[in-house]
Amino acid sequence: MDSQGKIRIIGGKWRSRKLNVITASGLRPTPDRVRETLFNWVQEKIVGAKCLDLFSGTGILSFEALSRGASSATMIESNQKIVDYLRETAQILGSESHYIECADALSWSEKCTKKFDIIFLDPPFNQGYVEKCCQIILQQSLLSSEGIIYIESEKSINLPSVFKINKVIQTKQLQSILAEVNRENENDNSNLSR
Repeated sequence: MDSQGKIRIIGGKWRSRKLNVITASGLRPTPDRVRETLFNWVQEKIVGAKCLDLFSGTGILSFEALSRGASSATMIESNQKIVDYLRETAQILGSESHYIECADALSWSEKCTKKFDIIFLDPPFNQGYVEKCCQIILQQSLLSSEGIIYIESEKSINLPSVFKINKVIQTKQLQSILAEVNRENENDNSNLSR
């Protein structure tokens, strides 16, 4: 495995474990500071949660969630080299609560019939994936009734109006959003860019 550095799990049973980061084009691990804020936001929902990690990349969000007590993490990644890395990392950690698939995140989501408590959405920037994925998440009802979605994206995205934004962090290049479906407006997707 070609390694470009290390990332560490910051909480839970695998706290302080350092993991190699594979070298792959466009791979950008969520920084420790942002991850710590995210998991502070979701700490009341993480234990026992079923997580979906679309565009999984390094898998750090899933591994962090499993470390903190999530019951399962489904990781979807289209790059086979990265999928092999994810499987190796899961084995190193001794994880038994993960499912890793090499698939296109959009196509996989369109066929999925499961519900998830937390969805991590951190796609390549400036390709319209956030809007497309959010539409599919709504159409397929992938979020459980109390489910939340974490989005890491470029600053200029348009979420469907049905999403209620709970938290936002912005830096110069990106924003991190925690949102949920506002069940009262669930059939109103008018704010979605197509």
